[in-house]
This record gives sequence, structure tokens and C-alpha cells, in this order.
Amino acid sequence: MTIIGIDHVQLAMPHGGEDQARRFYGGVLGMDEIAKPAHLAVGGGCWFESGTARVHLGVEDGHRPSRKAHPALLVADLVGLARRLEMAGVPFMPGKPLAGFRRGDTTDPFGNRIELMERL
Repeated sequence: MTIIGIDHVQLAMPHGGEDQARRFYGGVLGMDEIAKPAHLAVGGGCWFESGTARVHLGVEDGHRPSRKAHPALLVADLVGLARRLEMAGVPFMPGKPLAGFRRGDTTDPFGNRIELMERL
């Protein structure tokens, strides 16, 4: 048996955060929203994808943001995306050097850490 990839990353958000998630993941990051199956949609949340990256946002009672654990999303133009984040009022912090990458961090509207990485 071999693991062949990751299907998606699940992040938590508070009840009623779907519109904020759509503005950030869809509007700012430019990901497409994917309809959740009806039997899962009743619990709230929303799903997004772009390229091979899939992020699922699920509603969690007593939500506490994930500040250490995080998805690392590969991007094509980190400088441009950092500008877009800042224009939307979303902070971006350049990351520590890592061979072969330019990288940095931001947070989603719920305080979850999101790492952004561009291959050099």
C-alpha cells in the first residue's frame, strides 16, 4: 500500500463564515468554489480548488484558528499575489529562505495560517 497524494486539506471556520470564506478563497486567492454534496452541505462550510489544490472549510463549534499547522499552497506569482492580498487588506509576511522556493504566510479570515510558495 502506498500513499499517492493528498486529496484536500480541511480547515475549520466558525458558524456563518461562508461569505467571508468565499471573499478570501474565491475573491482574493482566486480559487473556484466547488459545490459540496447535499448530504455534507447541511452542516455548512464550503470547498475550493485551483489546479490540484483543494481546500475544504468546515464549521467547528468553538473554532480556534490553526496558527502552526497549515496548508502550503503552490502559487505561480508570489509577488503578485502578495500585492493582491495587501490591496485586499490581508497581511502577508515574507517567509524564511528555503532552497528552491520563494515563500510567505498570510491568514484566512478565521485566523488560520496559509503558507504560499512559489518554485524558483
